[in-house]
Amino acid sequence: MKWLPLVAALPAFCAVNGVVVNRTSGKPQPQATVTIYKLGDAGMESMETVKSDAQGKFAMNYSASAGPHLIQAAYDGVTYNKMVPPGTPSTGLSVEVYDSQAKPGEAKVTQHMLLLEPVDAKLIVSENVIYVNSGNLTFNDPTGGTLRFYLPPPARGKVKVMGSAPNGMPIERAAFATKAENVYAVDFPIKPGETRFQLSYEMPLPDPATFQGRILHEGVTRLVAPRGVSLKGDSLEDLGREPQTQAAIYSVKGKEFQLSIEGKGSLRNEASDEEGPGIQEILPRVYDRLYTVLGLASLILVLGLIVLYRGGVRG
Repeated sequence: MKWLPLVAALPAFCAVNGVVVNRTSGKPQPQATVTIYKLGDAGMESMETVKSDAQGKFAMNYSASAGPHLIQAAYDGVTYNKMVPPGTPSTGLSVEVYDSQAKPGEAKVTQHMLLLEPVDAKLIVSENVIYVNSGNLTFNDPTGGTLRFYLPPPARGKVKVMGSAPNGMPIERAAFATKAENVYAVDFPIKPGETRFQLSYEMPLPDPATFQGRILHEGVTRLVAPRGVSLKGDSLEDLGREPQTQAAIYSVKGKEFQLSIEGKGSLRNEASDEEGPGIQEILPRVYDRLYTVLGLASLILVLGLIVLYRGGVRG
């Protein structure tokens, strides 16, 4: 029959194909679970799932010609994503994965910033943490968590955590209490590259206004207070104020600190003032002014805080 050769050749014309590459071993990765998702107004819709073969290759019959798609490879307890934008080839794709370990290894916290906003009778706290993994192993510890942080008792265990994998979008993750008092953890893999966490919580503002914290990692920690607010404590060093927004920046000495808060204010209120500059106008000014005070790395943290204002705290 003439149609038999055509039927036999159909698998060669799969609309989506590629290879899963293990960047830890440098070799193709067999038995990875590969799923393609269609991205639309309704969110992510799973279209097809296959396993990579002995040579790490995968092939799907689904056509990814319309709209953006996401290829997700699950391996060693962690999922890795690859975007397929509209109009780009969906064949010959390369999806990278890594071996995992339950120890941090080369993954370290390099930057940590806390914004304290006393508003009315409450204190809003926004934290931004940057993890950098310079190795070729993913730090993944579902039981003990990867990010560990101190949550003051007045917050009553209520905290919103957003995690962003390298080149990824923020994803909300639940924090869980550890055996250590007032210490919480988040199950979020730290892949090679830069991972960001944004935490937001609030608590009643005591009279007199005070705040205590504990740092559980190495790296630089900064405190930021909005205009009209000043922080005082033996473990703080005043680095000055950003001229335009008058935000005060402090460095923290040691692993534990206790401070007093004078005044009230919020950067978010200033940024959303209808008669004042918008958030898109304030951000470049903060960049310019803080560059000379904290350096480029801390400026990246300010960007994370601004993103947090728009989504985390108000959500």
